[in-house]
Order: sequence, then C-alpha cells, then structure tokens
Amino acid sequence: MPIIDPRTGEPLTSSQDGDTGADAGRPNAGAQDASQFIVDVDMSNFQQVVLEGSMQGPVLLDSWAPWCEPCKNLMPVLEKLAREYGGAFTLAKLNIEDNQEIATQLGIRSVPDVKLIVQGQLYDQFQGALPESQIREWLSQYLKAPEAAEATPEEKAQQALEAGDAATARGIYETLVREWPDHHDYQVDLAGALLAEGKPEEARALLDNLPPEHRDAAKARGVRARLDFGEEAPSAAEVAELGERDDSEARFKRALRQVADGQYEAGLDALLALMKSDRAYGDDVARKTLLRVFDALGADHPLTVAYRRKMFALLY
Repeated sequence: MPIIDPRTGEPLTSSQDGDTGADAGRPNAGAQDASQFIVDVDMSNFQQVVLEGSMQGPVLLDSWAPWCEPCKNLMPVLEKLAREYGGAFTLAKLNIEDNQEIATQLGIRSVPDVKLIVQGQLYDQFQGALPESQIREWLSQYLKAPEAAEATPEEKAQQALEAGDAATARGIYETLVREWPDHHDYQVDLAGALLAEGKPEEARALLDNLPPEHRDAAKARGVRARLDFGEEAPSAAEVAELGERDDSEARFKRALRQVADGQYEAGLDALLALMKSDRAYGDDVARKTLLRVFDALGADHPLTVAYRRKMFALLY
C-alpha cells in the first residue's frame, strides 16, 4: 500500500515551504509514558503514527537496520532526546529490514536515515550517526529546547576541564571517541584533555594519527600549538632564575611560561608589550608568537578577538 500525505492524498514529498510550524505542535508531554512518543512503526501503523500523527505534532522518523553499527549508537541518543523533549515530537523507529516496502517508497538507500516530518510533509533530514550536540543543534532549528535540558557529554567534559578535572574530561572524550570513531573532532578534544592531564606524548601521538585533513585543521593545530608551548617554555625554576631581569629575552621567556601554564591573558599582554618595545627581538618573535597563541585559542575565542585587534593597532 502506498504511503499517503494525509493533506494531499499524494505520496510523501519534500515541503516547498520554509515554515515548519514545528513549534506549534503538540505541547510538552511532561511525565507521560514515553511509549506514547517513542514508537516502533511498520506497515500496520506507519500511516497513523507518522503521517496522520505529524498533523498533530512533529515526527522524527529514524530508519535503522539490525546490522547497522552506527544505528546502534544513534538510537539511544534519539530516545534520550525524545524523553527529554517530553512529547514535543514523536520518535518513530523503522526497521528497514522488516519493512523494505516502506523504505523503498521513502527512497532510503542507507541507514541511519533520520527525517523530520511535519504536517504530513518532509521538512528536513540527515543521514549517518551524528553526535548528540549536532543533533541538538539540528533540532533547535525546529523545536524549542527544553528549559531543563541535560548537559551534553561535550558540555560536561568542558565543565570538568574548567574545574581542573582533566581525568574526568578525558574519560568522557574516550567514550565519545569509541562511540563516534568517524567524528575526528572528538579525538582532537581527547588530545586536549590528555595534554591538560599532563600526558603530552599521548596527546601528540593521537594528533599525529589523525587523517591529514583533520590533522591540519584549525582545531588540531590549536592543540598542537599548546603542546609546542609546553615543550618550548622554560621551566618554573628557569623562570625563577631570571630574577629581576627585564631585558627582552627574560620578558619573552616569562611570557612563554605564562602561555604554557594557561595564563593566556597575562602572556598575551607580555608578548604585546614586547612587540611594542622591541619589535626586532628574535626576528619579530613576539608577533609570531602572538599568532601562534591565537591559533591555540581558536579564532572565535574572546582573547583572540581582543588581542588580534590590539596587535593590528600596533602594526598599522
């Protein structure tokens, strides 16, 4: 039997209208039984749950197969989000092995395949197993996020790093790397956590084993720059031996140590002052080091934005 758009009587097609109306769907279901909005679908209930159901509120159709390893990673994430959203959308799970007729009509060629259906029409979709943070971002285009949303694993790892608990962050990223081996940013994040934990050799080995396009990307370059600063900076004892020296060499060494210790603002201030007072020192090494710190922090970091502006003001 064909899968029919309940509004038009035609087979399910992509919408030409950019207004999803998803936020106007069913209200948040609060503490209701999750079985009401996490449903296995087949030919007997697809029309009712997916197409007719989408007239009442958004439906997320997750097409999967028992032999698909990425599907096994993705489904728990979708189920977690469905529970968290509390019925703001229905998660319909379609086993394409048992429902090949539906899969053919929907044009599903690979799994996992996730489609957002609103008002009987296809509004958006993605293929492959995306990490939780990316799925949340994707959903946020159509649905208001729950007010009490649980922190994502990435957020928990970042909170651990900010609290000085690098071991916890490392554990989180190790789990993410296992679950999402093709998402190479997690390997870069793990390298950063290893570095913070005082394991630079392991961090560098991880970066060196990335595919070239990820090894040379900005995020990986930033972690590598932090590794390099740690190796290049004088030890705390060497800095102490500088005593009251205020020559360019001493100022540069102190700045390197500050950057290596994560005291980025102090280090940037020192490098900027050195660039202003002795531009020729070390073949303009203060300016070159500023650029490396910007790379380590990332282009969007507030310190990068602020100090890049200050550096340009000195240059021009």
